[in-house]
Amino acid sequence: MYEEKRLRRSRNGMICGVCGGIAEYFCIDPTLVRLGWVIFSAMGGSGILAYVVAAIIMPRED
Repeated sequence: MYEEKRLRRSRNGMICGVCGGIAEYFCIDPTLVRLGWVIFSAMGGSGILAYVVAAIIMPRED
């Protein structure tokens, strides 16, 4: 059957699993997502706030 795709935090994450969950959702390498997040955070620091918010509202993978 068709399994519904959901955005969730990964269990195999380095900090909270946000980047790992995003990478699993889009079927890409987690290193690329982490690198993009670091670049996003370096440009004004808004990436850090976005990561914290995502870690709070994204459910944990079962």
